[in-house]
Amino acid sequence: MTDTNDKGGRKSLSLNKPLEMKKNAGDSGQVRQNISHGRSKTVQVEVRKKRGAAPAAGAPKTVVNPKAPGAAKKTLSVKKTPAAGAAKADSRLTEGEQSARAQALALAQKQREEQAKLDAQRAAEEKKRAEEEKALQKQAEKENKEKERQTKRRSPEERRRAEEEEARRLMEEAEAAKEAEAAKHREKTKAKAAEAESKPAAPKRTERPPRANQVQDSGEVEDTGRDRTGNKKKVAKTGRSGGEEKTPSPRRSMEPRRRSGRLTIGEALDDRGPKQRSLAAVKRARKKQQMQPEDAPQKVYREVTIPEVISVQELANRMTERVVDVVKALMKLGIMATPAQTIDADTAELIVSDLGHTPKRVAASDVEIGLGGSDEDDPSSLVPRAPVVAIMGHVDHGKTSLLDAMRKTDVAAGEAGGITQHIGAYQVNLESGDVITFLDTPGHEAFTAMRMRGAQVTDVVILVVAADDSVMPQTIEAIKHAKAAEVPMIVAINKIDKPGADPNRVRQELLQHEVFVEEMGGDVLSVEVSALNGTGLDKLQEAILLQAELLELRANPNRSAQGSVVEAKIETGRGMVATVLVKRGTLRIGDNFVAGPAYGKVRALLDYRGNQVEEAGPSVPVEVLGIQGTPEAGDEFIVTENEAKAKEIASYRDQVAKEKKVTATARGSIEQMFTAIKEGTADELPVVIKADVQGSAEAIANSLEQLETDEVKVNILLSAVGGITESDINLAAASNAMIIAFNTRANKQAQEAAKAQGIDIRYYSVIYNVIDDVKGMLSGMLAPTLREDFLGYAEIREVFNITKVGKIGGCMVTEGTVKRGAKVRLLRDDIVIHEGTLATLKRFKDEVKEVKSGMECGMAFENYHDIQVGDFIECFEVVEIAREL
Repeated sequence: MTDTNDKGGRKSLSLNKPLEMKKNAGDSGQVRQNISHGRSKTVQVEVRKKRGAAPAAGAPKTVVNPKAPGAAKKTLSVKKTPAAGAAKADSRLTEGEQSARAQALALAQKQREEQAKLDAQRAAEEKKRAEEEKALQKQAEKENKEKERQTKRRSPEERRRAEEEEARRLMEEAEAAKEAEAAKHREKTKAKAAEAESKPAAPKRTERPPRANQVQDSGEVEDTGRDRTGNKKKVAKTGRSGGEEKTPSPRRSMEPRRRSGRLTIGEALDDRGPKQRSLAAVKRARKKQQMQPEDAPQKVYREVTIPEVISVQELANRMTERVVDVVKALMKLGIMATPAQTIDADTAELIVSDLGHTPKRVAASDVEIGLGGSDEDDPSSLVPRAPVVAIMGHVDHGKTSLLDAMRKTDVAAGEAGGITQHIGAYQVNLESGDVITFLDTPGHEAFTAMRMRGAQVTDVVILVVAADDSVMPQTIEAIKHAKAAEVPMIVAINKIDKPGADPNRVRQELLQHEVFVEEMGGDVLSVEVSALNGTGLDKLQEAILLQAELLELRANPNRSAQGSVVEAKIETGRGMVATVLVKRGTLRIGDNFVAGPAYGKVRALLDYRGNQVEEAGPSVPVEVLGIQGTPEAGDEFIVTENEAKAKEIASYRDQVAKEKKVTATARGSIEQMFTAIKEGTADELPVVIKADVQGSAEAIANSLEQLETDEVKVNILLSAVGGITESDINLAAASNAMIIAFNTRANKQAQEAAKAQGIDIRYYSVIYNVIDDVKGMLSGMLAPTLREDFLGYAEIREVFNITKVGKIGGCMVTEGTVKRGAKVRLLRDDIVIHEGTLATLKRFKDEVKEVKSGMECGMAFENYHDIQVGDFIECFEVVEIAREL
């Protein structure tokens, strides 16, 4: 042995000579044994002689020929001695043994030939099957491509359904193929077992068992080394004849595989068959085919929804186009736009059409499409309904008293100032069983909008005119509203029991306004009544029913409700409450509705007496609770199918109202800017209006806006319903405004905040007082009118030059009176030379307040000394006169 050092300084062992196997007394030979990875080694093989007679000279020796054709397949062959020793070897065997040996060799040769034929046939079948599978795969790929093209042209729903059907079909085909392969495998296994049983058994030999390391000839397995995984490699032998190759049993694809990994049901049942492609693999292959350049996906043309305003990026996303292509199309139209820039609907429609898509214009107002259902009802579903009557006329002509007489109640007792300031809805049940719905409208000129809404939602208008009075401005206005609404009119001439009443004079005055009563040859009914004594009430009711019968009033109660908001107010504990007059349909508790910018769900319904009801049919006025927001009086009340729809419509209407307000404010600001440049800034009176109902707040705001002039105006910061809160106080404090409370009060916290911040809260119950007080405030803000009052003339007859004083004119008062401190003008040849103030007025040496006509005096001007003899001095004073609106 030699000693060598490794890297660590340690010694390693090595052999100077290779180890050799000792030879025994018997014959020996060498065999080259192949090992994995192309390695081989030479092994010494010893063959011991049989006990007994020694073999004859020249007897054959069994050796392994390493150069034989079967050496590469790890098989052994038997090499014989020359023919000279064959006779001696044959002499050792009997004829039966020689015959059996020859038969065995022939049988082995036949088996090899059959096996070669079977292998060739199997290879041909596998090649043919591979070609068929390849053709089928190409056909399937072609069909898949065609299906993909057809799928792209389908709608998303059809495409999804087709993909599900395709996946189901692939799974079924995979299962069927798996079952077929498993059945085929079972049949082959059975055929192999039957073939093995039918083969004849090889003849038995009478030789002794072989020794160790001796070549075997009965199909045993020999260890030839280890493979790559470290397992022993074993080779099956096929016979004993020299020069015969070993035929290994290759692993066929149809044989069961060795189990690896976790145990599955298929492995447990030994029914797996050949491995199939998974559905995910099929989809990946299909997607890969789609991404090939020759099979590029076709362009999909879509129906693009275009709103009123849309950004370039959003438009490209809806068309599934590149933003660059959309920008290029805009540049062709001469529009330089960025992806974040917005374009109008017309431009977007041109771009969509240019790129081959179908444009579809929509607007934000489309949310109201279909609201309220069909406008026309089936004639068979219509039933008679009660008439809706509006009582209109001039203030203090007895409208509410007439309604009280028919309702047998005293509504006027609850009204401040004895006038109606709210619009109310009531029902009257007549003795005949008929029902009439009345709307009582205010008569004051401030409530014009209320009267207009009252005329628009009613079927008949009763025009009340006092017999002791004439046709007044509000009477004329009511006539115009009735004609604009195109509703029939009934003239009720009231107060016929008063002294000086003249109904014929009223009829004649109505002719001037194109109201022709029947007594004057017209078609308008007129009834003389007395609300105080109840005279003519039955005739008035008959006239209303007759007019309703002529109108044939009918409605469909079996549908969603529609109506009008008569009035809206805020009540403590109830929130926003709206008085609604149902036109058609039936309103029930739990219905979702929208009314202008407000929406909600009906929580409770109250009739005009305050009693709770479950539903309200056509021509029935009710109070609705559960409103989110503040509806305007006169807004349309419509029931929707769900709350989301109502909320969407209310949001859209609120946004439109804000945009209109911003636009009006901007326009007003520009106009005000130019006006301020030319005439100066107008003084403003900021106010906050809080009223009990929406109609009153609207009337007060309109009345105050009409007081505006070029010099002063009212700036309404807030107009709302409900009590005064701390937020209202803070708003007024920020703008130094006053608060007008109409039939409302401030809570305790608001009163303390107003007192601490010095906010003026004025409470009113009659609209006259509100208008008069605000008018007085605006009048005080007006600049007073300046007026000149002439005092007198004085003539300069001498000019005195006094040191440290300047020139003083010696004057004679020729007319009127001259006062010290008054305004003066210096006239020379009847031309005004100077206008200023009189600084000194003396008589002799004393300062005096005034000098009368015919007396002499001395006068001097402030900061002016260019006076001459013969000039005249005009003396006057300026008087301020307060202005009124």
